Amino acid sequence: MSSTDTGTAQDVPGPVTADDLALGVGLAVALLRQPAALAADWSRAAGSLSWDCWETAEHLADDLFAYAAELGSSAPTGEEPSPVPFVVVRSAPGKPASTVFVQRESGPAGLARALEACGALLVAMVRTAAPEVRAFHVFGAADAAGSAAMGLVETLVHADDIARGLGLEWEPPGGLCERVLHRLFPDVPGGFDPWETLLWATGRGELPGLARRERWRWDSSVR
Repeated sequence: MSSTDTGTAQDVPGPVTADDLALGVGLAVALLRQPAALAADWSRAAGSLSWDCWETAEHLADDLFAYAAELGSSAPTGEEPSPVPFVVVRSAPGKPASTVFVQRESGPAGLARALEACGALLVAMVRTAAPEVRAFHVFGAADAAGSAAMGLVETLVHADDIARGLGLEWEPPGGLCERVLHRLFPDVPGGFDPWETLLWATGRGELPGLARRERWRWDSSVR
């Protein structure tokens, strides 16, 4: 899916907003609801991942749910955030560790609905979280804008993984990518296409003169 930014792009990257997140999730859900996606074989590998397309979509829904939950249970002032103690299950070695699983009999349409629902939870939490809230993440305690950025980067790159696995087109708005890079990857080089830069920053692509990243992480701490 190719898309243009719908009025959220800024000349200078600002904070990632709930509207940005809603746009990105909406585009990803629309990708999953394409007739070609609904009829595809979801057991195919998702891009360069070791997970298949079903597992990757399920993992994405789980990410969005988890980030919403962490915003809803922040640490008291002066204490370090810690994860909400949900039961997390890994179906087999090397598979995603998740709390959210989608009924297989619901098919790809059920996956799209689960993704839409979990995305809506995070969007709502980002809209309503107080400025002082800090949500747990191993890459740094995040405020609402940081949580939106984490949800958005998960959405954009995992939608790409799924699209590659299913043979679909996917290219998110450049403005969304710019704001995610500014918030989570402040040290990445400039001067390149923002979507290609985000793929490089997450170990999924190459940039001229730069080696592919074998290891990567973002910085979700508040700066």
